[in-house]
Amino acid sequence: MNVLLWVLQIVLGAAFLLAGLMKVSQPTEKLAKNMTWVNRYSTGTVRFVGTTEILGGLGLILPWATGIATILTPLAAVGIALIMVLAIVDHVRAKEYPMIGINVILGAIAVVIAIGRF
Repeated sequence: MNVLLWVLQIVLGAAFLLAGLMKVSQPTEKLAKNMTWVNRYSTGTVRFVGTTEILGGLGLILPWATGIATILTPLAAVGIALIMVLAIVDHVRAKEYPMIGINVILGAIAVVIAIGRF
């Protein structure tokens, strides 16, 4: 079980780290080409989402890997699951139903990590 959790943590952590870096470093006009939700929010909100994704990605890996403040790993997983719930709500409001599937999958992975590491 530990190996499975590590694989999930690394994959999900890397995905959120990269997604967050993209949101904080690229202009919103460029992001809007692939992410329609960016047009519905201010640049500051998009940067905030990116920052939370970076912190969540780091939180999935670093605390457990270092053995320092390991409680932060399942808390980061809960935070990522919450981000995915909010993303689902946003996509439902915008009637972007095909986009919900990926949020459900990522959220479910985060819940598995949270349960496994608590």
